[in-house]
Amino acid sequence: MITKMTGILNRVLDEEVRLQVGPFEYQVLIPEFVRRQVQMMAGTEVAFHVLEYIEGSQNSSRWIPRRIGFQTEAELDFFELFCTVDKIGPKKALKAMGRPVKEIADAIARQDVKWLTTMPGIGKQTAEQIIATLRNKVTRFAMAAPARETADGKPPPPMDGGVFEDAYEALLKLQMSPVEARSRLDQVATSGKPYKTAEDVLNLVFRKE
Repeated sequence: MITKMTGILNRVLDEEVRLQVGPFEYQVLIPEFVRRQVQMMAGTEVAFHVLEYIEGSQNSSRWIPRRIGFQTEAELDFFELFCTVDKIGPKKALKAMGRPVKEIADAIARQDVKWLTTMPGIGKQTAEQIIATLRNKVTRFAMAAPARETADGKPPPPMDGGVFEDAYEALLKLQMSPVEARSRLDQVATSGKPYKTAEDVLNLVFRKE
């Protein structure tokens, strides 16, 4: 079983990357937060910690080998833990994990159902199941993840989860896609600009340069 792959990053697509390893180009599936990490790294050598699984169903005779990649072993460990929740398999976990592992682990540890339901494909019942299954298992992920940095290299101010949840919901109501909304909020969170309310966040999202 392959556990790590190193090669040239040929392409970064919405839900996967194409990694050149010797004469072979491999498809590696990635969650949204990993895509943001590597989106500007095309043409450079990149290493992915990978999980392999077979995609298919009992109603189909076609079984497809898949690889899911992460930048760190801790991210991969968390993904495997997340997949132990009832009715969450690799495909659903890939779709759901749009935020960094630390933020998801923090939300689980504080039993924040509302925050977890902002993850794609996660409803209230599933969020409650995630908390019931994982709340005593995520401490090391919440504590070990490196702090984000602002554009000037300084640690950002603490993020008010409620403010960002309200801003995220407002962006969705303005017909912004979930991926674009999360990307815009990431930019605000790491910009170092001050904010106190969801309105402040929205003003930063839409401010003119």
